Amino acid sequence: MIPLDPLPNLIDQVYARILEAIIDRTLPPGQRIRQNELAEKLGVSRQPVSHALHLLHRQGLVAESGRRGFEVTQLDPQRIRQLYEVRGAIDALAARLAAGRIKTDASGRARLEAALQAGRAIDKTTPLAKLIALDVDFHSAIHRLSGNPAIEEMIAPQWPHMRRSMATVLAELDYRESAWAEHEAIVAQIVAGNAKAAEAAALAHAQTAGRLTEERLRATDEAA
Repeated sequence: MIPLDPLPNLIDQVYARILEAIIDRTLPPGQRIRQNELAEKLGVSRQPVSHALHLLHRQGLVAESGRRGFEVTQLDPQRIRQLYEVRGAIDALAARLAAGRIKTDASGRARLEAALQAGRAIDKTTPLAKLIALDVDFHSAIHRLSGNPAIEEMIAPQWPHMRRSMATVLAELDYRESAWAEHEAIVAQIVAGNAKAAEAAALAHAQTAGRLTEERLRATDEAA
């Protein structure tokens, strides 16, 4: 990990850097986190590292391990399936609302089309971190276009867990392509103003992603 610049929002920067390391598995599940070593790698004191780890602990991304220590939590297949069930309902609602606003929200439509265009540019060499970011940008564009800020507020605390689970399936080349094909189908229905079809497409996409993620996680657990 690259050392950070000592800016005022240092705790936020440390939190973001540790979170990215958990998501891309630089810090894999079960990895013991030694605050002194982590602080040295990031080029900061122990204090911002300690604050950041406590934030991650409250989110369930790290767990206490030993005396004043932490370790990266395991991904629970059942919990991930439950999160995708909730996300499916939220994404379906967002897509339905977005379809109703697509003709009146020019900036929202432009944001969604830009997110889709960026996703079309991926290939087998696209880094995993970039794939995850593009996926989040796409769904966030739909959430924003829905015009209901409560959707973004409700999903925000779950994005770290969702981003972490995305790495499980986005690492597979076949799913990268099918995921964006499903994204295109969702956008086509939103742009056409077909609220019910957009809702159905978004729900189906979330259900597929949840099922595949749970299957991959269970397979990994069985192989361990």
